[in-house]
Amino acid sequence: MRDPVLGEAELKALLAGPDGPAWELSDGRLIATVACRGFVGAVAFVVAVAEAAEAAGHHPDIDIRYDRVELALVTHDSGGVTRRDVELARTIDAIAAGRA
Repeated sequence: MRDPVLGEAELKALLAGPDGPAWELSDGRLIATVACRGFVGAVAFVVAVAEAAEAAGHHPDIDIRYDRVELALVTHDSGGVTRRDVELARTIDAIAAGRA
């Protein structure tokens, strides 16, 4: 069963909420860029994200550019952003903040 795609108003409300992830909606995907401490820090961050993503059974698109990591979330089989994307974005925010 595919996850239902969130409507734009619902998604914007989730992002703006007090526990909303600090991500932007762009081109039908949730996008975030995380600054890290150098290339090794970026790779370590990606490893932590990979472990969390694997545990969630949901995987972001990841692009490493030296000390910056860009992440994109969309539920491909649903054709848009779902609650699974929002939940993983929250988890990734916690990893970036050192809370996870």
